[in-house]
Amino acid sequence: MESYSMLKDLAIILIAAKFFGILARKCKAPQVVGEIIAGLLIGPSVLGVVQQSDFIIQMAEIGVIILMFSAGLETDLKELIKTGPIACLIALCGVFVPLACGTVLYMMFYGFAPWGDERFYKAVFIGTILTATSVSITVETLKELGKLKGKVGTTIMSAAIIDDVIGIIVLTFVIGFKSPESAPMQVVMNTVLFFVFAIGVGVIFYHIFRRMDKKYPHTRRIPIISLAFCFVMAYVAERYFGIADITGAYVAGLVLCSIQDSNYIARKMDINSYMLFGPLFFASIGLKTDISSMNMSILLFAVGFVAVGLLSKVIGCGLIARGCRFSWPDSLKIGVGMMTRGEVALIVSQKGLSVGLMEPVYFTAVILLIMVSSIATPIVLKLLYTKYPEAGVVRGPSID
Repeated sequence: MESYSMLKDLAIILIAAKFFGILARKCKAPQVVGEIIAGLLIGPSVLGVVQQSDFIIQMAEIGVIILMFSAGLETDLKELIKTGPIACLIALCGVFVPLACGTVLYMMFYGFAPWGDERFYKAVFIGTILTATSVSITVETLKELGKLKGKVGTTIMSAAIIDDVIGIIVLTFVIGFKSPESAPMQVVMNTVLFFVFAIGVGVIFYHIFRRMDKKYPHTRRIPIISLAFCFVMAYVAERYFGIADITGAYVAGLVLCSIQDSNYIARKMDINSYMLFGPLFFASIGLKTDISSMNMSILLFAVGFVAVGLLSKVIGCGLIARGCRFSWPDSLKIGVGMMTRGEVALIVSQKGLSVGLMEPVYFTAVILLIMVSSIATPIVLKLLYTKYPEAGVVRGPSID
């Protein structure tokens, strides 16, 4: 009968994740934070009601693949192209500055290491976690202020999309370089070959899905076959190119984001994520978080991680925005709007844990960064728009 204990674990995880998710939302924090805390409380570190198992790990892996597929589906390629080089420059600095600062932070705590050393890759991975931007909180704040479609709002949205794409590519390189049998040129070659393959396959499947979409609009076969395509791309990426499976899933979403029924597919994926796979994934992070290993060094690192995570985005994105002729207030708004972290940071962290680039105890720092950035961003943005109400109409570079 022990084989049925997984059903008990599923029931406990879903109820606890939902309860704490609602509680977090009432406290103006992201729901995922509550789900992570639920996993922490019911896991081995606190109550020990649910233990980590192969079943939960595999279900969580499916959850993260679906999440990345949904992120790709929700990407607006037309808006991405429309905003052009300005958003791309802001995104590049929004990746490079946190990557460098996070790497240096880890080395300051645990020692500087040369290229090829295990500590060097762990340091770079900590920087990689800081590259991702989650703008869901920013979007809600800008909607409330009526500024979402403005110059600043559009720039933040487009830069965040590019930011995530670059962050996933960086993750792919870091994981590839860490592998002992990999050579730098081989990693580069595999990455390039995968994206060449993805473009070729993407063009073919885009036309196939567009035809299916016209013939069978809003039918369940579309999201079912789309999900199968997502799993195939994730498998091919990991199995044949040595690329993270989440990269393949994200690319699958990008391929389908422009077909007519992309929103319909995204809604069906959201149901899967909301009902089962999302709570399982985020709760599994709590289950893996090891607070028993917390000490003063880890606590100080977590504080530094949060500070570097917030400031590096504001400085990196804000300064390049100013260099692109945005006003100082608008540049600061862009920097603050880009400093939120969320699901992608957790996904990257989860991947690092699975390949041995991060210890479970560091999840605490990542969760703390998500909580602080999610609470601080709307407050600071509202203060900036209150203090500089006319800044949004100052002419800057055209993004049309």
